[in-house]
Amino acid sequence: MEKVAIVVLAGTESHESLGRVVNALELAKELQEHGDEVKIVFDGAGTEWIPELEDDEHDVHPLYTAVQDNIHGACRFCAKAFGVFKEIKESDVDLLDEYDQHPSLRNFIVDGYQVVTF
Repeated sequence: MEKVAIVVLAGTESHESLGRVVNALELAKELQEHGDEVKIVFDGAGTEWIPELEDDEHDVHPLYTAVQDNIHGACRFCAKAFGVFKEIKESDVDLLDEYDQHPSLRNFIVDGYQVVTF
């Protein structure tokens, strides 16, 4: 069994960014289907995706829902900085602040995870 942490850094501003978040979620789905341990973290501008993907009308919502159990959380600091703190707080996504109000990627490395960024 593989252990993979997927970090979404892409914002919501472009078609290219949409492709990056879709690829991140597709990788999570593939890993999940193979019984691998996967954790998804939304960090930086990637925190903007939570309110977008929570919307039932968004084209990527079904994919987001398919991997929702593997969402580890979103960066607390970045959620504030990118103006989506309130929306994330109202969702089921945890706000992470393990290291200076940011998620600790070191913890993933120490725990044997491969870290993949999108």
